[in-house]
Amino acid sequence: MSDVEKKVKDFFRRPSRLAGIAAAVLLLAAAASSFFIVDQAEQAVVTRFGKYYATLGPGLQYKLPFGIDKKFIVPGNKVVQTEQFGFKTTRSGAVNQYQNNIVKESTMLTGDLNIVDVEWIIQYRIVDPRAWLFTVQERSQTIRDISRSVINTLVGDRAILDVMGRERSNIESLAVSMMNEQFSQLGMGINVFAVKLQNIVPPQGVQDAFEDVNKAIQDMNRFINEGKESYNSEIPKAKGEADRQIQVAEGYAAERVNRARGDVARFNSVYEEYRKAPAVTRERLYLEAMEAVFASQAQDKKPSLIDGELDNVIPFKNLGGKSD
Repeated sequence: MSDVEKKVKDFFRRPSRLAGIAAAVLLLAAAASSFFIVDQAEQAVVTRFGKYYATLGPGLQYKLPFGIDKKFIVPGNKVVQTEQFGFKTTRSGAVNQYQNNIVKESTMLTGDLNIVDVEWIIQYRIVDPRAWLFTVQERSQTIRDISRSVINTLVGDRAILDVMGRERSNIESLAVSMMNEQFSQLGMGINVFAVKLQNIVPPQGVQDAFEDVNKAIQDMNRFINEGKESYNSEIPKAKGEADRQIQVAEGYAAERVNRARGDVARFNSVYEEYRKAPAVTRERLYLEAMEAVFASQAQDKKPSLIDGELDNVIPFKNLGGKSD
C-alpha cells in the first residue's frame, strides 16, 4: 500500500473530518436549493409547506432549502400573453389552419342564420400571480373556452354583413369587457386588454357566392355615391338658376307694376284735364298721337303715305273739315 492510500484512509477514519465534509456538502446543497435568480420579465411565487408565502420580483432571491419553500416562475405583469383562435402561427411565421379543432372553433352562426368563419386573438397580462397559479387548474383551456363563448355570443347577435363590416370594432371592445368580467368572477388574476378580429369569411363552400353578393353590394354603394355626387353638383346649380329666374321674374313684375301705376297716374291726370276742357284735350291727344306716328316712321326710314287727290295725308283726321 502506497503512502498516499494510507494518508487517505487515515483521513477518513477520523470522525471529525467526516462530519466536516458532510457539513460542507450539506451547506452547498442548501445554498444551491436556496438561492435563485428571477428574470427581469418574471415574478416568483414562493410556497412554504405547500401554502402561499410570498411573491418575489426580479433579481437574486432566497428561499428555505430542501423543499420547505418551493418557487413557481410566472411571467411579469408587463409581459403580453397571446391566444390565437381559428388559426395557429408556426415558428416560421406561416399560418396553420388544417387542424380540425382549430377550424371547428372558428365556425359560428350569425344572427341572420348565416355560417361564418371568424379568426381572432386575445392579448392579456397576468396581474395576480398567486390567483393565476392556484385558483384555476386548467388555465389555458379556461381562457379559450370563455373567449369562444364571448365571441360566439357577440357574433350570434349580429347579421353577417355587420360582423364583417361596421360592427368589428364594437365586437372587439365589448369582448374585452365581457371577458374581463368573467375572468374576474373566476379570480384568474389576468387582465385582457385587447381582442383583435382577424379574417372573417364565409365557409369555403359558399365563399364564391358570398363574394358575388359583396361585389354587388359594393357596386350598389358605388352607384349610390356617384348619384349623391351628381346630386350635390347639379342641385346647387339648379337652385342657383331657379333663384336667378325668380329674381328676374320679381324684377319684371316690379317693373310692370310700376309702369302700370305710372300709366294709371298719367291717365288720371289726363282725365282731370279732359274734364276741364274736353275739346282742347282731345285735340292735344290727337296731335301727340300723330307726332308719335310720324316720328316712328321717320326713325324706321319709312315714307309717309300722302293722298294726292285730297291734298292731305291719309285721313286720320280731316284737317280742313269740320271737327266732330
